[in-house]
Amino acid sequence: MAIKEGIRTGGRSARVQQSVHSAVRALLQEQDRASLTVPMVAARAGVTPSTIYRRWGELAALLADVAVERLHPDSEPLDTGTLRGDLLAWAEQYLDEMSSEPGRHMMRDVLSSACPGYCTTLLRGQLQTLLDRAQQRGEAGPGVERLLDLLVAPTVFRILFAEAPPSLQQLHELVELALRD
Repeated sequence: MAIKEGIRTGGRSARVQQSVHSAVRALLQEQDRASLTVPMVAARAGVTPSTIYRRWGELAALLADVAVERLHPDSEPLDTGTLRGDLLAWAEQYLDEMSSEPGRHMMRDVLSSACPGYCTTLLRGQLQTLLDRAQQRGEAGPGVERLLDLLVAPTVFRILFAEAPPSLQQLHELVELALRD
């Protein structure tokens, strides 16, 4: 079940989403995620389980929706004055956030849902901001797809499937590789 797009903003729908998201975040702070159930979330949010099933379809999709909400950046990526500096700062922040326990859970929730492409859309937007900024400064840069393939993909793979996330040195090497002609 994919996260449903096109839901009206504001009004009852927005209040329900906010209440359910808040309930999920609170419950995840209080207990192990494996023990979380839709009826528990519904009771905490003050809605019926059918409201959650109608809107999200299943617990995995709800957890992914909460995770995706967290992926939205609070602000523009840091402007260091160069594309290399911007990418290094962005990549270090991304590594720090995604290699944390909540970050790994968030990535797994999104991957287990039917909406992992939405995360790629968010990442593309962040990276495009860096590339647009570089272009305005007269700097040449790689394309977004190259950054996804050579910087983001290996970082995510190592966070989720390797013995350890990439080190800062490895991350810097990935940035350099992505910036090569």
